[in-house]
Amino acid sequence: MLRTLLAPRLVALHLLVIGVLVSFTFLGRWQLGVFEASGAPKRAPDPAPVAVTELAQVGQHVNGTAISRRVTATGTYDAAHQLLVADRVADVAAPGGRAAQGDGFWLLTPLRLADGTVVPVVRGWVARADAPAAAVPEGTVTVTGRLRPAEQTDDVMRSGNLPAGQVATVSTAELINLWPDAQVRDGFVVATAQEPPTRVTPVAVSPPTLGSGFNWRNLAYALQWWIFALFAVYMWFHFVRDALRGRREREQEPERAPGEPGPLEPQPSESQLSEPQSSGLQPPEPRSPEPRSPGPQPSEPAAHVEA
Repeated sequence: MLRTLLAPRLVALHLLVIGVLVSFTFLGRWQLGVFEASGAPKRAPDPAPVAVTELAQVGQHVNGTAISRRVTATGTYDAAHQLLVADRVADVAAPGGRAAQGDGFWLLTPLRLADGTVVPVVRGWVARADAPAAAVPEGTVTVTGRLRPAEQTDDVMRSGNLPAGQVATVSTAELINLWPDAQVRDGFVVATAQEPPTRVTPVAVSPPTLGSGFNWRNLAYALQWWIFALFAVYMWFHFVRDALRGRREREQEPERAPGEPGPLEPQPSESQLSEPQSSGLQPPEPRSPEPRSPGPQPSEPAAHVEA
C-alpha cells in the first residue's frame, strides 16, 4: 500500500491536492473578509464646523445627518449646574454604567449661549470626582466639538443610586428637570478643542459614518471556494482508492514465468478422430464407371488391296 501511495504519479497528485487546498482555503477566507468588511460603517463626508445653533434646537431631536457633525459654540459655562456622568471611560462609544463601574467621570457642563439657550457640553474626562481638572473655567469660551444625540435613560445598566450631582446618562429629558431654568437644546457636544485650553482628558468621539449592508455575494464566493476544496479532496480519494484496488487485483492474479505459454486448448484423441463426425456426414463411396452407350464407332481405315 505504501509503495502505491508513494508512486511518482500519486505523489504528484498529493502535492497538487495540497496546493489546491491551501489556495482555495485562503481564497475563501479572503472573500469572507471582504464580506465582513462590507457591513462595517464607512466614513461619511465631514464638512467644516458650523454653529451649534444650526443643528441643535430646543424641543427638536437631533436628526441623523447632524450626528457627529463638527460644531462650534461660544458662551459661558454655568459652574453651579455642572454634573458628573458616572462610570464612564474617555470614549463616547464605550459602554457605561455597570460595565464601566468606577472607571471615571465625564464632565457635563451647561454652556449658555448669547441667545440664552443652553447646550450640554462634555468637556472631558477625569478619573476622580474631586480632580483639580474638574474646575469650570470662567469667562467666555469657544468650544469646538462633535454633536451627539441625547442618550436614553435605559442605555446603560445602572449600578445603583448615584450621589447628588451625578447622572448615569446624558439625557435631554433628564437635564430639563435638573436645569429647570434653562432652555436646553437637544443632544450634547463632545468637546475636542477649547479656547482657552483646558487640562482635562478629551473624550474620544468618532466622525460621522454611513451604515452599509452586507455584500452577500462575497459570502457566496467564499462558500464556493471551500466547496471546490472539498471536491478536490473527494477526487483525490477516488484516485487513490482506484490505484490501491488495481494493485490488489494485480497481486491476486497467478504469477507466470517469463516466456511460459498460456493454457492450451484440449486436442481430440485418436478414437475421436476415427469416429464419424457428429455432423452425420459419411465419406463418399467409390463410383463405378458408367457404361458407354452404343453408337456409331469411328471406322477404321480399310486395308489397301493391291490389284
